[in-house]
Amino acid sequence: MKKIMVISVITLLVILIYAFDIQAYLSVDGLKHSVSQLEMWRVERPLLVGALFFSLYILIALLSLPGAAVMTIGAGALFGLLWGSIIASFASSIGATLAFLLSRYLLRDVVQNRFDKQLTAINAGMAKDGLLYLFALRLVPIFPFFLINLLMGLTTIRTRDYYWVSQLGMLAGTLVYVNAGTQLIRLTSLSEIMSPALLASFALLGVFPMMAKYVVKYLERRRVYARWSEPEKFDRNLIVIGGGAAGLVTSYIAAAVKAKVTLVEAHKMGGDCLNYGCVPSKAIIKSARLAHTIRHGEHYGLENLTPTFSFRNVMARVHEVIRHVAPHDSIERYTRLGVEVLEGYATIIDPWTVEIKLNNGGTQRLTTRSIVIATGARPVVPPLPGLEEVGYLTSDTMWRELAKLDAPPARLVILGGGPIGCELSQSFARLGSQVTQVEMASRIMIREDEDVSALARDALTRDGVLVLTEHKALRCEKEGERKFIVLEHKNIELRIEFDVLLCAVGRAARLSGYGLEALGIETQRTVITNDYLETLYPNIFAAGDVAGPYQFTHTAGHQAWYAAVNALFGDFKRFKVDYSVVPWATFIDPEVARVGLNEQDAREKGIPYEITRFGLADLDRAIADGTTHGFIKVLTVPGKDRILGVTIVGEHAADLLAEFVLAMKHRLGLNQILGTIHTYPTLSEANKYVAGEWKRQHAPQRILNWLARYHSWKRGA
Repeated sequence: MKKIMVISVITLLVILIYAFDIQAYLSVDGLKHSVSQLEMWRVERPLLVGALFFSLYILIALLSLPGAAVMTIGAGALFGLLWGSIIASFASSIGATLAFLLSRYLLRDVVQNRFDKQLTAINAGMAKDGLLYLFALRLVPIFPFFLINLLMGLTTIRTRDYYWVSQLGMLAGTLVYVNAGTQLIRLTSLSEIMSPALLASFALLGVFPMMAKYVVKYLERRRVYARWSEPEKFDRNLIVIGGGAAGLVTSYIAAAVKAKVTLVEAHKMGGDCLNYGCVPSKAIIKSARLAHTIRHGEHYGLENLTPTFSFRNVMARVHEVIRHVAPHDSIERYTRLGVEVLEGYATIIDPWTVEIKLNNGGTQRLTTRSIVIATGARPVVPPLPGLEEVGYLTSDTMWRELAKLDAPPARLVILGGGPIGCELSQSFARLGSQVTQVEMASRIMIREDEDVSALARDALTRDGVLVLTEHKALRCEKEGERKFIVLEHKNIELRIEFDVLLCAVGRAARLSGYGLEALGIETQRTVITNDYLETLYPNIFAAGDVAGPYQFTHTAGHQAWYAAVNALFGDFKRFKVDYSVVPWATFIDPEVARVGLNEQDAREKGIPYEITRFGLADLDRAIADGTTHGFIKVLTVPGKDRILGVTIVGEHAADLLAEFVLAMKHRLGLNQILGTIHTYPTLSEANKYVAGEWKRQHAPQRILNWLARYHSWKRGA
């Protein structure tokens, strides 16, 4: 009842304001027409007029009526710069605080209870940086202040803090508007429009948001760096920690623009991709695929043969591929490019100082303008009882350890149904291992659509992989030399013997040992950054796997450009990282490649879509190559050819995807793809055919019916 009464009173006040046509005065024209009369009243009864103006301003702010800016201008016109600023400043702050309290009284409990989980992060952020955020909003007069009052009332910010921050934050903008009012209202002729005082007022109104932006940035920087002393000069422009994809590209760009840059790498240049991930896995996938082709020669009119090979030679080739690619990422190459490369472990001492414990002994300290953290990620090892006793491999250790074997593992268990687990499961099955793949979720490749997961599972099963979904690993056991893993499925335990256990359940960012904790740089699963890849400190950035949100080599390189440019030139212009078009692929056979939304993403986000699908069984080149398993699935805006996302399953899917990535990046639709000549016979024609399928589904039937009649008439029928 109390809330109903409050709402009733507010409604009545609004009705009265409009009934007495008070809103007519809340415009510059209305104020100009009445300013002479108002000035006469002010001269006769200054205190009364001042009190009424003050009260009306508070009421307008409280009720969130349009006209607060006009009232501020009017304060300048009626009371001059000094008293007008005092009246407008206090009236606006009091009114805003009352509106804030009103929102809190009527809405906060309902909203907090209804959206408790969603607001947890917001409440935590407000508790940490709410006052600075409020101050930043108050500095920009063009931002709708009634929205600030309404939304801030839903948070946990204290009333007294809200008042004084609002008072302080709105003061500068109030002065600008009051000053404009002292000039604008007093025009008597058009020639006075060019007066210096009025031009200065308009100039202040234009540049104030920009000035406010720099003020906020300065205050935030001062708060963040308060406990540190900045060096007077710096040894380097940029120090990059980590020699993987992100670190290499960042340092390369810095050297290219003639910055003095140091790259610190503790272990192997090239990072995970070169040494443990992309390069070795693709090498063994190729060998396994060739073995598979030999084994199924009849598919191409040849004889089925059992491939004979030395597993040691296969693994030797993997390491030879790594050695062949390694010079691209080597210390020698980057030194020639102008990058100083130091081998050692880096620790950030303060926002401008990095200490490097060199691998060859000794310690070096360097000061730098900016730092980029590109420390990558490491394999996650599940906390299974008995795991250490039975022994296990990860993607970081498997290439070294398996190279010691004369034959592939006879019985291989792979934990994980993601891309890494699927690629290695299929490869080792094709090389002769008895592979059991264990996934706790309901299906493998859980980030893909269900039809994609099903096709991937069928492909792995055909190659001999025993895929166990909805199986939870409980523990490992050892009996003499025999090793077992115990799984649970629907409350039933299953015991599987193995020779080698490979953990492929994901990768976690490397966060420890770099001094992040001492500096207060926030980390969760990754280093927390803003849209510019800045951490808590605007001169310390993070890029690659350690920053997320994707763990792909190509996104690490993509982020590296933003990290380098923002670190070196952020004082002039900063760039937000663009994640709008991110492709990725899983290199099983058939390959799975995707960019943008798939069906399950679109459903979760509530985005309407249409599906166009083309099966590779109808593609001439796929038929000739015997690679008809797969399809292209395109999601588009309903009724339009704008691409929301593409999933391709098939031979060379990752290569075929590039055309759609380009189209999405540059906002080209399916009509443009359809109108592009594609070489015959190639797999790339599938892209054109799926565009043609979309066109057929959206053919203008009414026009086609009229055309049929026209042609019939032309035949004389």
